[in-house]
Amino acid sequence: MTLIVAGIGTDVGKTIISAILCEALKADYWKPVQAGDLSNSDSHKVKDLVSNPMFNTHRETHRLITPISPHASARIDNITIKQSDFILPHTQSKKLVIEMAGGLMVPLSEDMLVSDFIVTLARPVILVSNYYLGSINHTLLSIDHLRQRNIPIAGIIFNGNRVEESRKIILKMGDLPLIADIPHTKNLTKAFIKTHAEQIQHHPRLACL
Repeated sequence: MTLIVAGIGTDVGKTIISAILCEALKADYWKPVQAGDLSNSDSHKVKDLVSNPMFNTHRETHRLITPISPHASARIDNITIKQSDFILPHTQSKKLVIEMAGGLMVPLSEDMLVSDFIVTLARPVILVSNYYLGSINHTLLSIDHLRQRNIPIAGIIFNGNRVEESRKIILKMGDLPLIADIPHTKNLTKAFIKTHAEQIQHHPRLACL
C-alpha cells in the first residue's frame, strides 16, 4: 500500500501528517524532492517523530540546496528533474507514505508539476488542509484539480486550530471523507504523533487502501 500526502500549499503541515500516517499504518516514509534544510530535512523530522522501531525513511531522489520552488532550486544546482529519476523505494513493511513538495501546482521542472508526478504514481492522495485566511479557496481548488486529473482522493486531514465555518464548508462543498483533525501544538513530540496515530489507525478509509 502506497499513500501520497499532498497539501493545499507550503507549510500546511504535510510533514506532521506524514509522521502520523507512518505511525498509524506502520509505513515507511519517502520525500522524493527536498529543497533546502538538508541538515534538518523533512525526512529527519519524521524519523525523530515516529516511535515504530521498524520504521524507515528512504533517501530523497533529489536533495536541493536552496529553499525555493524545486524547479528553480534544481536550476541553481545545475540539475533537471525528470520523471525517470524517480523509483519507488522497496519497503519491508510493504507500506509507504510519500510526501509531496509544496502544493499541487508547484513545478518540479519546466514541464512537470507536482500533480503530474502524482498522476504517474497512480496512488491515492490524502489532502492536507489548514485553517489560515484563504484556505477555503486553496482547499477547494486543490480538490477540483485532483479530480480534473482523475487522481483518487482517500480523504482530507485538517491541521491547525479549528475554524468551524471553514471546516464545515470545505467538507460540504469538497465532498471528501474526513480522516482527522490535528490540532496545532507548540510541543511536537513522539507522544503527540502516537496519540493521533492511534485515533486514526482503524479509520475505514485507511483500512481499505
